[in-house]
Amino acid sequence: MRSRYRLAAALALSAVAACCGAQQHARPIRMVVPLAPGGTNDTLGRLIADRLAERLGQQVVVDNRPGGNSTIGSSIVARATPDGHTLLMMGAGHSINPAIHRTLPYDTERDFAPIGLVAGGPYLMVIHPSIAAKSAKEFVAWVKARPNQVSYGSAGLGNPTHLSGALFNIAAGTDMQHVPYKGGSAVLPDLVSGRIAMTFSSISTMRSNLQAARVRPIAVTTRSRTQFLPEVPTFIESGYNMEVNAWYGLLTTSQTPRAIVDRINAALRETLGEAQVQAAFFKQGLEPQPNSADEFTALIRNEIASWSKVVREAGIPRE
Repeated sequence: MRSRYRLAAALALSAVAACCGAQQHARPIRMVVPLAPGGTNDTLGRLIADRLAERLGQQVVVDNRPGGNSTIGSSIVARATPDGHTLLMMGAGHSINPAIHRTLPYDTERDFAPIGLVAGGPYLMVIHPSIAAKSAKEFVAWVKARPNQVSYGSAGLGNPTHLSGALFNIAAGTDMQHVPYKGGSAVLPDLVSGRIAMTFSSISTMRSNLQAARVRPIAVTTRSRTQFLPEVPTFIESGYNMEVNAWYGLLTTSQTPRAIVDRINAALRETLGEAQVQAAFFKQGLEPQPNSADEFTALIRNEIASWSKVVREAGIPRE
């Protein structure tokens, strides 16, 4: 009789556990985008959210939390319960913030668990077409002939386009002055009018101006040429030791069980393998770049060290 009672109790407990597990499994996943709607982070997040939801069996809700150069939204994820229900869709600025900011409301390496890369691609250097330069070397010669007179624009202080310009100054030995704008699109009027000489930009942001010949492409920042502009050389080809990947990736809260991280990583890899998703990324001038959680962790760690060195060598004041 006692055995039957024990068996009944065990079955009841199993049913309760299964019910609770199903309820927890059904909880929606919150994908925090720490930037305003409409940007690349937001676009990529929304492209993969529904596909991840199908594979994980959970709704994935994109939540834009802009502000503080992405630190506000990132802080939300850093403080979340480590159960895989709060994700961060972040770009290369994640590894730049520790180099630019003296203090952050989180520790970039300690408080996040990287899940995997989503996409990546080059930044493109473009110049005003009135400048008599058709290559990186010719542009460098043009800048050096005008000491302290040439300025370049970026999408904002501490943005990857800002530090790409700083890295180019170091690699080429130039002295271009930085002019920060509020976003990549805000740079365009001054570049097209010739008030600034150069900017680094994503290909998607610059596409219409390239087609209208309002700007001239000079080089891309990736190690290999991009299929989107195969005629444009890399900086390495052009003789400058400079490589920058405009990456975007998915992270969650530190201490999230590795099994959960690996489960989301597997769903992400499958999603990035879909032809429809790849085609949508290509329209953004980006390619899927799936990797493992460990590989993504190593990439972030290496980039924090690299960008910190650029900030020091360029003499950029830390905030």
